[in-house]
Amino acid sequence: MSRTSNRADSDILQDFLSVAEILTEPQLAQLYAYLARADEATVQGVMDDLELAQGTAYSYVNRVVDAGVVDITDDEQPRRYAAREIDLTVTTAAGDREYTITPALTDAVGRRETDADIDTYIDRHGVAGLATALTYAVARGRGEVTHRLMAEDLDISPLAAEMILQALWPVVHEHYDIKEAGAGLNELDVGDAADDA
Repeated sequence: MSRTSNRADSDILQDFLSVAEILTEPQLAQLYAYLARADEATVQGVMDDLELAQGTAYSYVNRVVDAGVVDITDDEQPRRYAAREIDLTVTTAAGDREYTITPALTDAVGRRETDADIDTYIDRHGVAGLATALTYAVARGRGEVTHRLMAEDLDISPLAAEMILQALWPVVHEHYDIKEAGAGLNELDVGDAADDA
């Protein structure tokens, strides 16, 4: 679902509306993120892994299929479903800010139901604020920023910055190839240092 310049404006608008529906309903975002991680799944898999009732699982799956962000990959019973890649960039009316909607952001929104820190952050700063926080979380994972720098840049408390960065770390870990900064014990030459003492 990449936005390309040769697509009709109505197709791009439909992509935006589909993604907007998912971002406003955490349950759909959670389902989309699950299907993106699983590559493909059946409704039974959705029910089991997301602990959803049968009727709810079918309803959610039908909604994301109707929205055009999930495809039916096998029409045989049981049907199999797979998430389409989301990569949509939205520019503010003033043109001063761009937000890229990715599976990672969708995953973060989907965690709103189970993570109080993400829920609170979205309540206070909206999905756009969460997208910005996710950018900082990726940068922090790469060792480029600290929670204090994020707090200063976004005019929030250092505690709020640290809380959302920690809440977003599982999303960053899932979607980005980032190794934790610093040397692990197995990388330190502890034996030689003890021998020298």
